[in-house]
Amino acid sequence: MKGVSFINDETHKRRYAQIDLKGIAGYDNEALEDLMDIIIVEARKDEKSIPWETVKAELVKEGKINVSNRRKAISKKRA
Repeated sequence: MKGVSFINDETHKRRYAQIDLKGIAGYDNEALEDLMDIIIVEARKDEKSIPWETVKAELVKEGKINVSNRRKAISKKRA
């Protein structure tokens, strides 16, 4: 693929991929975002998952989200 180079380690095994974004400029942004998503998923596949309720509780605790205001807004929309 034009714009992609592979770098080998000292044992001559492919170890790294170097991507020249200008070299693959013919690809649209969506395709590049998909490629990055695949790379991130692959890199994180062995990480422990965290339940949404745990994450939400931490965000509330840190003041990054306010669940009570959101519930009020949803109730108003339904009324």
